[in-house]
Amino acid sequence: MFVAISNGAIALAAILLIAATLSDVFQSVIVPRAVGRRFRLSSYLWKTMWWLWPRLAWKLYPNDEEHREDFLAIFAPLTLILMLAFWILLLIFAYGGLFWAMREQMRPSLHTYWAAVYYAGVSFTTIGYGDIVARSGLARAVSLCAGASGLGVVSITTAYLFALFGTFQTREQFVVMVGARAGSPPSGAGMVTIAGFADNRDDLASTLRDGQRWIASVIESHLAYPVLAYFRSSHDYESWIGTLGTLLDASILLMTTVRDATGEARITYTLGRHAAHDLAKYFLQDNAENTPGIERSEFDRACERLTDAGFTLHDRDQAWERFSALRSTYAHDLNALARAFQIPPLQWVGDRTLIAPATVHPIRASLQ
Repeated sequence: MFVAISNGAIALAAILLIAATLSDVFQSVIVPRAVGRRFRLSSYLWKTMWWLWPRLAWKLYPNDEEHREDFLAIFAPLTLILMLAFWILLLIFAYGGLFWAMREQMRPSLHTYWAAVYYAGVSFTTIGYGDIVARSGLARAVSLCAGASGLGVVSITTAYLFALFGTFQTREQFVVMVGARAGSPPSGAGMVTIAGFADNRDDLASTLRDGQRWIASVIESHLAYPVLAYFRSSHDYESWIGTLGTLLDASILLMTTVRDATGEARITYTLGRHAAHDLAKYFLQDNAENTPGIERSEFDRACERLTDAGFTLHDRDQAWERFSALRSTYAHDLNALARAFQIPPLQWVGDRTLIAPATVHPIRASLQ
């Protein structure tokens, strides 16, 4: 009686673990939209790994930004592989528990749990040496389920990896293009002034239209597959968060400060603000603060650069009032994302040490 109850409890626990793991795979890989992270086993793996990784990066390379960036860039691909291994191991050990509960239905009978895990492993990987076989219909059915789970998980996640890397490359193509138009490090003020100095102002409208499609793509892909947010750009001082900030800052400079600006700026601003808010809410669950995130003196310096580039500007005080009001709608979300994902320093986004010297590096201080 006690053995029957014990086997039943083991089988129930194994079935629940199998269901939870397959549900995690389904939500992470197949569902093409943002899903809650509650009860998703892989979310705890990502959260724990990312809590440790930046701290380790700062400990190993406290004064070497290039090597620190290289180390941070390893995180996403490495954790993807660990996530696949995590799912496979969970399923093998869970099926092992199920076979252990049915050990009398195996030939020869399983004498240890590890023998059950071994049989689960060869069933899951469809190797099937034949040294252990299932005798009953139920054990055979579970063996077939283990094999089908192995084929399904490996094939689906392989296709998932190819889709992720394709989306990443598409995202980075636009990041590089904006970097060429916005300086290094890129900024909204840099994008507008470079267009002015190059006498290529019509290109701003085209870039903003491309930016609108890029922002829409980032919203959809990064909420559906959050792992993409952790992939870092391969170029110095560039990131998807920095590119989003560059497009937003350029848009509101054109809307509030530059006379006769392109009408594409308002659409870009609306989409970009929506992206910053939704992504910050999903990844950080943070409440926005109504502050512009920069000082008036920084805005004045940007205006001087715009004037030097040949732009005619609105009244400086009125422009600052409108600019600060619009930037307050997304600055906190954008900076919170920059800190959370440890992006390289930009002029108005994230790390402010380029424009305001600090005694303690702000990102490092947030990790202490």
